[in-house]
Amino acid sequence: CELSSNASVSPGNFILHPSCDYDGLIPSVVFFLSFLLGVPGNIAVIIFRPNFQHLSSVSQKLMLNLVVSDLLCLLTLPLWIYAFLYMWTFGLVACKLLTFFVYCSTYGSGLTVTVLSVQRYLLVVHQKNWTHQMGVRLLLVLLWLFSIILSIPQLVFRQVTTLQNKTLCQSQYSSQAQRITVLLVEGLVGFTIFFLVVFSYTRLQKKVKQAAFFNNPQTTRLVTCIITSVFIFWVPYHFFDVLSAAAIFLNNEDLLQFCLTALYTVKALHAVNSCLNPLLYAFTSHNLCCKKSLSPKI
Repeated sequence: CELSSNASVSPGNFILHPSCDYDGLIPSVVFFLSFLLGVPGNIAVIIFRPNFQHLSSVSQKLMLNLVVSDLLCLLTLPLWIYAFLYMWTFGLVACKLLTFFVYCSTYGSGLTVTVLSVQRYLLVVHQKNWTHQMGVRLLLVLLWLFSIILSIPQLVFRQVTTLQNKTLCQSQYSSQAQRITVLLVEGLVGFTIFFLVVFSYTRLQKKVKQAAFFNNPQTTRLVTCIITSVFIFWVPYHFFDVLSAAAIFLNNEDLLQFCLTALYTVKALHAVNSCLNPLLYAFTSHNLCCKKSLSPKI
């Protein structure tokens, strides 16, 4: 099976479609399992709010925002599963809006994780607690506004096309410069999220080790899991974004073909990320809480 060099290579693109249907089976299974496990998990967090009594009001709002972002993304998976296994049959408007919706929720989730990480870092390491409720609301508005801005290219470039008798919803660019720009912007955002999360939790962990009353083994495991999950679920996408941009710039068809094939495999990781976030950030948040002698609730 061969992938078209005109296919979209963007993160969140759930409908890169090869010429053979069976190639869509693995990501479809991953999406199905993510939907099956992730939707009940995120709904459970909204209803039961586990360990929220240990969290500050700021962290509670960020946690709920993360859960809503992940849930919105997961709810679209049945449509993408159908598109993987068959073809896109929902029209141009649905193609643009649904992809835009997925990008918004994906960016919203990643940015919320970043803000949550930085907020915990500032509180534990620098003893700076943000309690102004209006400021928190403004932060969430700005977070979603930024997510919307980052997702606008999907409204512009997404088109319904036919390739080898398959109807696809994919990005179409009028020039290679447009394509490279979109890829590099997405890569820059992805790597920025990764480095901010790693920096925040690494510094937080260093502070934890200096405090005898922390449960260090539990906190160490949780921080390690958070950093590892962000690395696995964000870095591959954006690494191949940058590599794809380089392949296009260098006019290297073999490298671009490799990137397309790799992205077709790793794109399902975002769905898994939305499935695991409740476990990492909601059900285990009490492991990052510290006694009042060092800091208030996180």
